[in-house]
Amino acid sequence: MENNGYMEYTAASIKVLKDLEGVRKRPAMYIGDTDKRGLHHLVFELVDNSIDEAMAGFCNKITVVVGEDNSVTVADNGRGIPVDFHEEEGKSALEVVLTTLHAGGKFDTNIYKVSGGLHGIGVSVVNALSEWMEVEVVRDGYVWRQRYERGKAVTELKRGEKRKTTGTKITFYPDPEIFDNIEFSKEYLSERLRELAFLNKGLKIELEFRPTGKKEIFQYTGGIKEFIEYLDKSRNPIHRHPIYIYKAVDSFVLEVAFQFNDSYTENIFTYANNIRTIEGGTHLSGFKSALTRSINQYIKSRNIISEKDELKLTGEDIREGLTAVVSVKLPQPQFEGQTKTRLGDREVEGLVASIVGEGFSEYLERHPTEAKKIIEKSINAARSRIAAQKARDIVRRKNALELTSLPGKLADCSTQDPEKAEIFIVEGDSAGGSAKQGRDRTFQAVLPLRGKLLNVEKTRINKVLSNTTITTLISSLGVGIGKDDFDYNKLRYKKVIIMTDADVDGAHIRTLLLTYFFRYAREIIERGNLYIANPPLYQITDGKEKKWAYTEKEKEELIKKLGEDKVRVQRFKGLGEMTPSQLWETTMCPETRILRKVTIEDAIEADRMFDVLMGNAIGPRKEFILKNAHFVENLDI
Repeated sequence: MENNGYMEYTAASIKVLKDLEGVRKRPAMYIGDTDKRGLHHLVFELVDNSIDEAMAGFCNKITVVVGEDNSVTVADNGRGIPVDFHEEEGKSALEVVLTTLHAGGKFDTNIYKVSGGLHGIGVSVVNALSEWMEVEVVRDGYVWRQRYERGKAVTELKRGEKRKTTGTKITFYPDPEIFDNIEFSKEYLSERLRELAFLNKGLKIELEFRPTGKKEIFQYTGGIKEFIEYLDKSRNPIHRHPIYIYKAVDSFVLEVAFQFNDSYTENIFTYANNIRTIEGGTHLSGFKSALTRSINQYIKSRNIISEKDELKLTGEDIREGLTAVVSVKLPQPQFEGQTKTRLGDREVEGLVASIVGEGFSEYLERHPTEAKKIIEKSINAARSRIAAQKARDIVRRKNALELTSLPGKLADCSTQDPEKAEIFIVEGDSAGGSAKQGRDRTFQAVLPLRGKLLNVEKTRINKVLSNTTITTLISSLGVGIGKDDFDYNKLRYKKVIIMTDADVDGAHIRTLLLTYFFRYAREIIERGNLYIANPPLYQITDGKEKKWAYTEKEKEELIKKLGEDKVRVQRFKGLGEMTPSQLWETTMCPETRILRKVTIEDAIEADRMFDVLMGNAIGPRKEFILKNAHFVENLDI
């Protein structure tokens, strides 16, 4: 029996490849880690199963509820997991799916032509890593229920009341024996659920977060076109509407939306079967080559650039200020790369290049005004690239010098081993002086920044490379800048620590530095090498005893504990006010300091937030400030 080209979904559809073993002993093998990312991965695996039902055309609503006890319920109105008897396994198909690795309909292309997630191991892994799980399936005219504990069924599958609808509802409680922290983040969940709603046009995803009483609904009839508008909300597009291309060829589906804006950064987000392909792959290379070819053919056909000019546009020139989403859906995608997030299917590259090339060329022909703006921006980018190359040559020559010949700037450490070395980036001579005196010279370097630090979000790379403060930073780190010059393997310090004053000015400098690293040295963040120092706000003295307070709350608690009449409180307005010994003890000593590692939990939201805070558009920044002003602490006026 068939339905919309799909075979009937029954127990016979469930293919079993391997028994469920060792998941609890080695959870990181299956979910990446047992920290925040792995915990939330449990939710996303269940959601991915519901998304597969939506992609197959059987589901249009998914609900995620986080309970006050940190249990999570994921429900959909899909076909429901089969509950009939599985002859080969001697138990219900539902129990097979929930207790066996690599068991599920995803391995039968007649049931799921396209699927995402962990390809069939998801729900069983979630079950194995849960203290308990309760499943409610509605299909075959009834409600079916079963309970599991740490991966094993503890009740029989029970048939309940009659019901005409269909669907699956799974509630689980993450096992505290596996996870140190089982508190879920609404923001972390929201970002992924919003992303999935954008990628699956019209699908309704509801999130109810009961610990805070907040509810959100994600549903986008415009799909990835609305995704582009969301990403570009704080940017100024140079053409009003995103360019949208869609085509289905047999079982392959391509959906692309992109828009050019007046920024200088390129942001392309690629997906295969709703899985974010962080490392790109064949769909990305096909998209890029199509853009480059289409623009250059348009320029040549109209003699926009004369042969005398000798200006040749590269793909990088054309993609300056581009925001794009490329989504492909195909049966059994082949993933490659270090993190298995690069699409490797060779035929996809040609398909994407052909479809996008045809669609974009047609757009340029039909929209000459927009085409002119896009090409003018690309030509300006090319001229800036040439200027930037000259500036890079200057930076290379500086890098060739011995760094110790940069007086008054970098105070290097004696070790030559990057794994042991760390560098503190501080602002100004006063803080730099204290840091230089307080440090351990064997492994700690200090770089005081002088002059105005450039906001790289608003600046082309040729201007970035002509900024003395930035070039000093680049030379000190040793990694270079830009796609052609950046080399992570040349990083001279495996701990790069931003150390600024605990006030508004310090926060501004820290944000400028973070913007630089995010835009031009992102691999340093991604590899876990960037940190923020956390200097104390107060020293509280009770006779001979010294205590440090890092927040206003800590200060009040310490004063109350030590006795208000007996203590002396010293407020540090800047690092320069601290003696070298105080700075060492509180902020630089590895045994006593507090360092916060900078991570990119979600590159899409990070990109959007940097643009909101540091970009040209004033409206979104004002909106953000008004919305978040009440969260501000320690404001110096």
